[in-house]
Amino acid sequence: MPELPEVEVTRRSIDLPLRGARIQALHLGKPLRWPLGRDPAALLGLRLGPIVRRGKYLWLPLHGEEPAKGHACDERDERDERADGDENPSAQGLLLHLGMSGSLALLPAPQPPGPHDHFQLDTDRGSLRMTDPRRFGAVVWSPGLDREPAARLLRALGPEPFDPALTEERFHAALRQHRAPIKTVLLSGRVVVGAGNIYACEALFHAGIDPRRSAARIGKARSARLLHALRSTLSRAMALGGSTLRDFRNPHGMDGAFQAQAAVYGREGQACPRCATPLSRIVQGQRSTYFCRRCQRR
Repeated sequence: MPELPEVEVTRRSIDLPLRGARIQALHLGKPLRWPLGRDPAALLGLRLGPIVRRGKYLWLPLHGEEPAKGHACDERDERDERADGDENPSAQGLLLHLGMSGSLALLPAPQPPGPHDHFQLDTDRGSLRMTDPRRFGAVVWSPGLDREPAARLLRALGPEPFDPALTEERFHAALRQHRAPIKTVLLSGRVVVGAGNIYACEALFHAGIDPRRSAARIGKARSARLLHALRSTLSRAMALGGSTLRDFRNPHGMDGAFQAQAAVYGREGQACPRCATPLSRIVQGQRSTYFCRRCQRR
């Protein structure tokens, strides 16, 4: 599943090339997780503003006309989540989520869609295409980032990991509200967004924290180390283009390289890079957790 680093790499790859681009056509393939909620013809002629990210969502603001009243998003959504907007959160736009296996490609010109291409935005600066074999991704129109359905989809997201307002004190206080294992709490995205499975494993290793330890029992010093490790891990992942375990490619078709430098993820039975103890693998919440039983104290 594309996580925060992969989504941020995607955003950086498409933001400047498409900023100010005028929409010429919008093509939809097989249904994604939720319906678009807008007649594609109503978006023709609009221009793309600065693309922003909130958690694993991308917001493509559209300018050029006043958005019509109304909204559309399937009531099947399970999460109420909130987002920081662009400079004008009341502008209409498209909210994108890559789901389990989605990726975006930036094409120099429109091309015939393949069997797994379910969304294509043609502009005067190229085409943005979403490929999603499992169709758990989504492209949803919203009259504003701070209005439904976007506001509902983003409302429950925790703070961004690099938000200056997320201090060591606030992070520790948030952890103390959860008795579940720290790895599970990180994956929930309610204390901080962006700690996907691979990055949570890596951050916990670098912080020296056993993934089974209750989040509420992590002291201030260890909590501060974890926040630092999480930020460091995500920064390094973004610098390396994210991780490609199966489907992810950046919009220019390049794989991520972080997985090749992971200290513990996917290395069950191999020597710990610190103490040479064989690394362990357990399952938490149906996700594989990799860690060192010696270096990561419970």
